[in-house]
Order: sequence, then C-alpha cells, then structure tokens
Amino acid sequence: MQRKVVFPNRWLPYALLAPQLAVTLVFFIWPSAQAVLMAFQQQDPFGLAVQWVGLDNFHAVLTDPAYYDAVVRTLVFSTSVTVLALVPALVMAVAADALLRGRGAYTTALMVPYAIAPAIAGVLWLFMFNPAIGVVSYGLRQAGVAWNPTLDGTDAMILVILASAWKQIAYNFLFFLAGLQSIPKSLLEAASIDGAGPWHRFRTIVFPLLSPTTFFLLVVGLVYAFFDTFGVIHAVTSGGPAKATEILVYKVYYDGIVALDLGHSAAQSVLLMLLVIGLTMVQFRFIERRVHYA
Repeated sequence: MQRKVVFPNRWLPYALLAPQLAVTLVFFIWPSAQAVLMAFQQQDPFGLAVQWVGLDNFHAVLTDPAYYDAVVRTLVFSTSVTVLALVPALVMAVAADALLRGRGAYTTALMVPYAIAPAIAGVLWLFMFNPAIGVVSYGLRQAGVAWNPTLDGTDAMILVILASAWKQIAYNFLFFLAGLQSIPKSLLEAASIDGAGPWHRFRTIVFPLLSPTTFFLLVVGLVYAFFDTFGVIHAVTSGGPAKATEILVYKVYYDGIVALDLGHSAAQSVLLMLLVIGLTMVQFRFIERRVHYA
C-alpha cells in the first residue's frame, strides 16, 4: 500500500532538494557545458584570446593517429578492468555467503580496499611491483620472468589493470553479497532435494537471479574504468612508458593541463562522453535482454 507524503509547506520539498541540485549544477552541469563550449573554440592557456573555430578541434582529434591508439588502449583497459573486478568479486561473495561463522569479519576485511583512495591504491601496487624493491617483482625474477613496468609498456598496462581492478572488487563484492542474501533459501533447498549439485544450483538458479545485480555492476564498472581510474594511472605510470598506459581520460588531462591545448582537450572530453554514452546504450539494448527481473 502506497502512502502519499504531504509537506506542511509547498516550498519545503524544493528547499530539501536545493543542496543536491546546487552541487549537481556547480560541479557537473556547468563544467560539462563549459567543456562543450570550449570544444568549439581555440584559446590560449590563460583565456585571454578566444576564437570560434567550429568543428576544427574535432577534425584535428579524429585525424590524429595517436587518438585512435588511445581508443584501442582504453577499450582493452576498460574491458580487462571490468572483467577482473567482477569475477573475483562474485567468487568471494559466494564464499562469504556460504560462511556460517565469521561472515562479518570476512566482509569487513574485503571492503577495506574500497575505502582506499585511488592514488594510494596505485602507490601500493607500484611498491609491490617496483622492479628494484618490489616483493612481487623479486618473486617474478626468481621465477625467471623479466618484469619492468618502467620500461615495458605491456608490463605497465598489466600493472595499472590489476591495481584498478583490485580497487573495484570490494564495491562489486558488496553488491553481489547483498544479491545473494536476497535469494530465497527455499529455492536452493528445493533444488538440492531434487538432486541438483552446487554448480547446477548456481548456474540455473543463483546466477540468473543475480543478473540484475551483474548488469548494474557491468554498467558501473565500465564507467569506473573509463573515468575513475585516472588517479591510479597518474600515480603508477603517469601514462607511460612512451604513452603505453595513456587511456582517453588521461589523454584529456595531458593535452589540456600539461600540453595546454585546451580546445583539443575539450573536444576529446566531449567525444569520450559520447563514447561512454554509446557503450552504455549498447549494454542496455543488447545485454539487458538477458537480465531476469524477479
């Protein structure tokens, strides 16, 4: 039964929404509008001379081979981060849901990485995989694996993928665990009585019922990989070596803040926004069909 909330004053709902609307307007809507405007302009780094150039910035970006290299790196990076953050989180959530004792301590321990800032998470992985002093690098050398992310672009990409995925696992784990705990135990007990094994129960009952959660985390994970991994990359590799880890969001930063090419940077930010919106629409158009809402 739905209950209708009646406010004593007609302006009270607007007053309650005003802080959030102000934050959205100042920190999201206004900067986005400024970026779109700057994408059609050419200006000096200090904003003293502004010239309207129309689509010239977009033409320069779309004809730059380095931009398409960054697109390929971004797609590889985002796909790897999303998958590596989803699969271990699901496995750990299933393990935590099966625990009868110590579940709270186990869950709390797995949530710790989410509370760490991206830059700090990147520095932790940088120390572990540092070719000179890293513990993991020492083990790799003992195993005969040549590892040097400061010189090898592939090693650097692997490092930032692992660091970024590790940061997101805790977030995915929390949602998967909540989804598992919302599944009626009677369904699993009935399937067990009918002779279904653990894997069969997971494949035919648990995972289909988790599909809304999985789809939500897939969309969120893609957005995270495209935007929120900037701090990790900046702390670990700064886009190097030789731009091997320069994904689109970092290229926007480098061209705008370091190279001071504001017009091209703004055009890239608009294209990046359109790319993410397009990929999200594709997910809703094709992947959501396989989602089973209870």
